[in-house]
Amino acid sequence: MDLGLAGRNAVVTGGSKGIGLAIVRGLAAAGAQVIVGARKSSADLDELARTGQVQIVQADLADPSGPATLIERAGDRIDALVNNVGSAPARTGGFLSITDADWHATIELDLMAAVRATRAALPGMLAAGTGVIVTTCSVNARLPDPAVMDYSVAKAGLASFCKALSKEVGPQGIRVNTVSPGPVATDLWLGQGGVAQTVGAASGAAPQEVASQAASQMVTGRFTRPDEVADLVLFLASDRASNITGADFVIDGGLIQTL
Repeated sequence: MDLGLAGRNAVVTGGSKGIGLAIVRGLAAAGAQVIVGARKSSADLDELARTGQVQIVQADLADPSGPATLIERAGDRIDALVNNVGSAPARTGGFLSITDADWHATIELDLMAAVRATRAALPGMLAAGTGVIVTTCSVNARLPDPAVMDYSVAKAGLASFCKALSKEVGPQGIRVNTVSPGPVATDLWLGQGGVAQTVGAASGAAPQEVASQAASQMVTGRFTRPDEVADLVLFLASDRASNITGADFVIDGGLIQTL
């Protein structure tokens, strides 16, 4: 399916690996020009940048000035903003182990980075009378989990922010949607220092056991692939989804089993 993204200008936050990298790869393959914000690049992202369709802006998106710096580097025209940057630190010590610094760090990256990037990009979209904002949220926005308590709270706030914004800017031609993955086969879950390894170290289980237990909670019995999330984001960024706004799309292998 041709999504009509060729020639579009897109900004992706947190695009050096995982879901973000898959989104960047998909946008570039569809012919878009992509500006990627990340604290540091990666070999895979560097390879995409050599095609000439991807530009890397190194910025700390948890810093209050980072998102605005990224958007400024992107130029006057942004057709699509993908707020993807985030982190989900496992809190194996429970609520009392989560310090004020932990809460602030999680909220800055998982909520405020999207708020600030959107604030910086929105005036140009409003002036153009068109634009798309797609934000990577999480099933934990509706499935609060004590193992990722601060992350769950930040993502719930992110979902509420995007829904409220969609109502404000929809009449001006701006579409705002969220994509909420369950466990995804990325380093965040499966890599060094990821959820599986951290939870396994605390419980005495092997990381593979933790991952298998998580996969068994999904109807499909497996983790979502990053490219599957990217395909959904690309569709929402395209004119094929021109009458979809204020919606949240869950991609979790059937993990959420309620209506």
